[in-house]
Amino acid sequence: MLPDFSPTVMAPRTQAARILAWCACALLLAGPFATAQQPSGVAAGKAMVINFDGIDYVHRWSRNGQNEFTPQAESDLSRWRDMVTIDVHEAVGNGDQLAEVANQVLASYRNHGKIVRTDSKPRTPQQPAEHLIVAVLGNPAYLEAAFARFVLADGKGVVIVYSHRIYGQAVGNAMSDWLQSHGPTTEEALTSWRGLPSAAALRALPQSN
Repeated sequence: MLPDFSPTVMAPRTQAARILAWCACALLLAGPFATAQQPSGVAAGKAMVINFDGIDYVHRWSRNGQNEFTPQAESDLSRWRDMVTIDVHEAVGNGDQLAEVANQVLASYRNHGKIVRTDSKPRTPQQPAEHLIVAVLGNPAYLEAAFARFVLADGKGVVIVYSHRIYGQAVGNAMSDWLQSHGPTTEEALTSWRGLPSAAALRALPQSN
């Protein structure tokens, strides 16, 4: 069982350990998956654009602090392949509360799929601790790889999630291959990403019904 998160965290894994974790992901995809939920609908108004890993993502949907972005060509939220989701937790303002959110998400991911790996960056005098969860979520129509980064930004707890879907049945091998090829670089892109919009800019986005 993977450890829960706490404000006092272990040092990050070595690169070799990370590679071994990704190579082991094929074993995690052999079993059945529970069904994951998804929102629907497209936000109206002028669209915000963020750039993640060299690709522009257009704002599509927002509600109650959850904000979704997909590539320009993927406007259909029922059939997207890549998505960046930014969840702002207004009530979260310190490392203890951020760790609690990370543990809640970890429990949810365990219920809806399989955990590939977790990691944390220790707190420093200049920066609070960060947490990372990588999981594969299941649905009868697709598998979804989710990379979730937990940070404090503008004094608020923020969860940044990059997701990649592969549609079809019996796609465990395809997802395993994608994770082994793209998992390490996607994790690096997420944990080093500096393009997070301000909390005020996210609050100003048009809200979906």
